[in-house]
Amino acid sequence: MQGSVRIQMKATPDQIWALVSDVTKIGLYSPETFEAEWLDGATGPAVDVRFRGHVKRNGRGPTYWANCYITECEPGSIFEFGVGEPGKALNTWRYEITPTDAGSEVTESFQLTQTAAMRVYWALLGWARGKTNERGMLQTLERIKAEVEAPSA
Repeated sequence: MQGSVRIQMKATPDQIWALVSDVTKIGLYSPETFEAEWLDGATGPAVDVRFRGHVKRNGRGPTYWANCYITECEPGSIFEFGVGEPGKALNTWRYEITPTDAGSEVTESFQLTQTAAMRVYWALLGWARGKTNERGMLQTLERIKAEVEAPSA
């Protein structure tokens, strides 16, 4: 009930973290979440800050807003959020950024909450959704990589 992808980027952890933690930029990278906005007057990331993402499931639909809240936020290192209400996440998304000699290693992952309903879902359809999520995460990270590695104008 989880999956992850990892790629190398020729950029500092702080450069990458600035992009993944600014939810208002997600539409530039994600194949499913085409926009997001901070909630409750927030203007940036911090633990317990809420935002909502506008999602087009599988890039086709249905289209809906999903409320999210930040569960871990370490500049230059980790950005994690739950989808749903605080303490009741259906899914948790995480970015981990590790410095390397050539720049950074970036891992994006998801983990579904371990409920009976989610276990049934995963057994029946989750394997397909997991593959879709992994393709989407790879596309997201590749788009971020293209931005951080682009020559400055």
